Amino acid sequence: MRKHIYLRGMLVILSIAVATPLSAAESSTNTAEESIPLVRVIWQDREDKAVHWGQFEQNGSQVTFQNQNTIPGFPELDTERNELVQMDRLGRVVLVGVRDDDDGNYQSGWVALDLGVRMHSHGDHQDCIYHEPPFVLSSMIDQAQGNPAHLYTYEGNFYLANDKRNGFTQFAPLHLLRKDDQQHGTFYQGGAGHITLAAVEGKVAYSTWMSYDEANAGRIDVSDLSKPGDASIAYSFRLPVSGLHGATANSGKVFFAPSDGVYYVDADVNLKQSGETVELKHLSLGQDAENNRPYRTGAFATHRNWVLCTTGKQDEAALCLIDAAAEEPSVIKLEIDTPDGLTLTTPAMVVTAAGKRYAFLFQDRKTGDKQEKLVVVDLDPNGDRDLSDATVIKQLEVGASQVEGHYGHHEIDFDADGNWGVVSNPGTGQLQLLSLSDLEFKGTYEVGGMPTKVLCIGGKETRH
Repeated sequence: MRKHIYLRGMLVILSIAVATPLSAAESSTNTAEESIPLVRVIWQDREDKAVHWGQFEQNGSQVTFQNQNTIPGFPELDTERNELVQMDRLGRVVLVGVRDDDDGNYQSGWVALDLGVRMHSHGDHQDCIYHEPPFVLSSMIDQAQGNPAHLYTYEGNFYLANDKRNGFTQFAPLHLLRKDDQQHGTFYQGGAGHITLAAVEGKVAYSTWMSYDEANAGRIDVSDLSKPGDASIAYSFRLPVSGLHGATANSGKVFFAPSDGVYYVDADVNLKQSGETVELKHLSLGQDAENNRPYRTGAFATHRNWVLCTTGKQDEAALCLIDAAAEEPSVIKLEIDTPDGLTLTTPAMVVTAAGKRYAFLFQDRKTGDKQEKLVVVDLDPNGDRDLSDATVIKQLEVGASQVEGHYGHHEIDFDADGNWGVVSNPGTGQLQLLSLSDLEFKGTYEVGGMPTKVLCIGGKETRH
């Protein structure tokens, strides 16, 4: 192993032997002077409130990492007053939310990035071309963006919640790339407070109210996506419990995360229902044995027809799996014993190059000094696409998180080929490269600052 580490912002190269062997042809053509990109990575740095990027490359039998520092043109934010909130990717376009400490009255909004990697589908694989470095497409940071927090992607569009405007903005990646008249998105009314939302078929959106007052506790607005602006809301309904913080859509159903378990409704894509006719269905996640309070979750993830979330604590902590396509969905709980002081994060899923379906969850530190870990779940051990037999197969030690409220958690994302995962360690200023073939870390990379949310794009570059 060879390692060269310079100051932050300069080139960082760490070479490691990789588990994936090279063919004779590849070995003969990959000289020390030629590096082939494997995956491009961007990450949020909570310390300088900017987005950084780097690239893993293959040089012969070695993998190197090039840390390229910040993305040129990214807006300069106030490191004390601004936060980078959620970010997500559709194709090569990334949307990043920006929040402030004054309900959006200081400066909040969003930044759109082009990651510069072109991916073209060729039947059973994708060709990847590393065309140019990442750059800023456009941004909107001002006093009129409503202090965004949650960001979602549904059916090829971004949905950014504008909390203090009681609504959300839909962005189409193609409009952002073209910088046309719709580059700033389309605003719809729906939801309030700390909004979470789910959109279905580009026709309707369900937006939650984070409210505990008698008038709006448990309220959910159903917005007609053919009617932008203040006329969007078709009707509203209420759950019997409040504390809404989480929503998603899957298989014609919409799921919500209030203070008691999970509720779901059938998606009303043709707007034939009303607030009085919506049928609410409840799924219990169990209750705390110490205080008898119902367990809840805070966020969902989806994989095919399955909805996944986490709940509970210590020996009652669990990954929950819900088959959304079932006529009457139920909760399957996979217990993951989690030491006191640690908490399970929302899972991230991948299908590997070998066809394995894995979920990755972190045990992040809330209090104390327990070792934090990455938990690997084999979602489908027998390969029948029924996840009811999911099982924990491995736990890996990771560097420290730096959790403060919603911020500072570990994150993981994956390359397009299903060969690699990249983990951020906020408390140690490091990234780790995980092989998805043997589920072992192959390198640790100093990037400095506080790397949090991480996104990957591309696989091994195609050179025809």
